[in-house]
Amino acid sequence: MKTSPLSLLFLVLSGFASAQESIPLWPAGKTPYTLPIDTETGSPSLQLYPTKDTEGHTRAAVVICPGGGYGGLAKDHEGNQPAQWFNGQGVSAYVLQYRLGSQGHHYPTQLADVQRAIRWVRANAEAQGIDPNRIAVMGFSAGGHLASMAATLFDEKAYEPGDAIDEVSARPDFAILCYPVISFDRAVTHGGSRKNLLGPGRDGDDELAKKLSSENNVTGKTPPTFLFQTDADTAVPAENAVRFYLALRAKKVPAEMHIYQDGPHGVGLYLGDPVLGTWSGHLADWLRAHFFYAPARPRAAVSGEILLDGKPVSWGALAFHPEDRNLPVTTVRIRNGKFSAKAGEGPVAGKAALQFEGSIWEATGAEEDKFVRLDKLKPTDTGALTTDVSESGNLIRFEFSSR
Repeated sequence: MKTSPLSLLFLVLSGFASAQESIPLWPAGKTPYTLPIDTETGSPSLQLYPTKDTEGHTRAAVVICPGGGYGGLAKDHEGNQPAQWFNGQGVSAYVLQYRLGSQGHHYPTQLADVQRAIRWVRANAEAQGIDPNRIAVMGFSAGGHLASMAATLFDEKAYEPGDAIDEVSARPDFAILCYPVISFDRAVTHGGSRKNLLGPGRDGDDELAKKLSSENNVTGKTPPTFLFQTDADTAVPAENAVRFYLALRAKKVPAEMHIYQDGPHGVGLYLGDPVLGTWSGHLADWLRAHFFYAPARPRAAVSGEILLDGKPVSWGALAFHPEDRNLPVTTVRIRNGKFSAKAGEGPVAGKAALQFEGSIWEATGAEEDKFVRLDKLKPTDTGALTTDVSESGNLIRFEFSSR
């Protein structure tokens, strides 16, 4: 029986019910831009949700930045819950409690905090059982702006180095931006986020606002990015996510964006909604396709011919499902019986199960030839169809039978 996303989250929450460890982000006495209120708030800190030594541990990690308009932190539905969701996929999560404008902290304090968080995770990769090349940053709303700064301003010197951790790269390998504040252009921005980040006396500084509008800072070094947004969001309009997506596209940075028609601002995972709750599944598929859950492996060249009931397939697809479910599924298109994919774009090398779907209706006009889906050469076969994908190239010919 297939487990629903909501049920899965409940199981994950039950399995990780113990109190999570919280650690100071900086060494004692070396926190930049410190204020007396930091002692009261415990900021900045990291809440640790490690998966090392647990079943399904993938060695991937994510730093999560909750939203709150830079005036508060939505620690549960934009912090704790996403961390548990990632834990359920074998990913170690680190929720960042960054400092806030409502507490007197303004730019560049928040950028310093997120840079330090990514550096801490990377510097402690061996101890945490993490691959230092598979670290993502995720942010919601204003936390999405912070994550977008992490993805675009990782080389900016936001603070003076204080220890060996500060010598480690602050560049995330992936960025996940959920209904993010991106631009401080007054026409589309979230006014509270702009005011809280810039601070008193600087809210009218349009040059600084332009500098911190993340669509202006995308380069070819910006990491692959996933964006999630709703059209109905009136607090942070979709123009923010769209501007960032178009900037990524202009720089040829791999990106995927999902905009749902309905849904208010600040929904978090929203797994109880049968439509909006599907966004996290799209995220998981995207991360898998980018080798987040497993180290990258060669994608092999494939080409060949597919017949169905003795005739070339007019239209169809052949999907390669690797044995390791953490590796990406690759689908190649079939037209007029032929298919091909270049090296670097084809299926992952190694053993894979095959799933075929297609039609020969254009050639026969027969009702039964409109569409079939098969995971074996013919319906009477007892086992699923598999193949070994070679790194050096593959010439494949299959003849499927629908009856």
